[in-house]
Amino acid sequence: MPDVYSNIAALDAAMQDRLADVLETRGADRQQQELRRIFLADIEFPADARVLEVGCGTGVLTRMIARWPGVAEVVGVDPAPSLLSRARALAAELPNIRFEEADGRSLPFDPHSFDVVVFDSTLSHVPEPERALSEAHRVLRPLGWLATFDGDYSTTTVALGDHDPLQACADMTMANSVHDRWLMRRLAALVGDCGFEVMGLRSHGFLETHGGYMLTVIDRGADMLCSSGRISDETAAALKAEARRRVETGSFFGHVAYVSLIARKPG
Repeated sequence: MPDVYSNIAALDAAMQDRLADVLETRGADRQQQELRRIFLADIEFPADARVLEVGCGTGVLTRMIARWPGVAEVVGVDPAPSLLSRARALAAELPNIRFEEADGRSLPFDPHSFDVVVFDSTLSHVPEPERALSEAHRVLRPLGWLATFDGDYSTTTVALGDHDPLQACADMTMANSVHDRWLMRRLAALVGDCGFEVMGLRSHGFLETHGGYMLTVIDRGADMLCSSGRISDETAAALKAEARRRVETGSFFGHVAYVSLIARKPG
């Protein structure tokens, strides 16, 4: 199965709504919010900054950026109309946000239009991410900032030991929800090849013991295993029940390592 986020518009309405809900569930998690505040704090926003977020989804980070000190305007772009509809509704009270439908590999903006370009959990879903990075370089002003935050999704785990059946659910979700689970390990080299100077890399660990976002990872994986014929409906239901049993008994463990990269366009 392909990365479902790479072509959301082709999915049925129910699945599009489910993925939008997943983005907002993750965005509402306090630990995820703190990771992104740390990420944004590493960016040297100039006064009255004009910021572009590529692959904004439902606008979780776009809304945070709009409230960030020094930001005058933030533009969010995404190729999925359904996600943009949710984003506009959720940001209706923020006057310095606007959203446009666009592919990050072909941006509808003039050169030197933005002070900062941000990718949050986007590049890992993009085939040919170097095209999106080259477009970011084009639309940034000289000395503008590139900021990326994404999962090192090969680290995703819910296992308590070897051969944990719940890990099969997590692996299935990552295999079908991310185009390149290893991208962040190559990103610094890609960014350099696109003309940027890398200013810093940071690791961010996300650990969850109460379920939340990681339960959606297990649920989606169980459903995918079932729909592919690998397990029965009953087994899928049992795997979801086991995840919730672990939450109730305090034995649940879910972890993903995230990586942020800050780079600058030369003057």
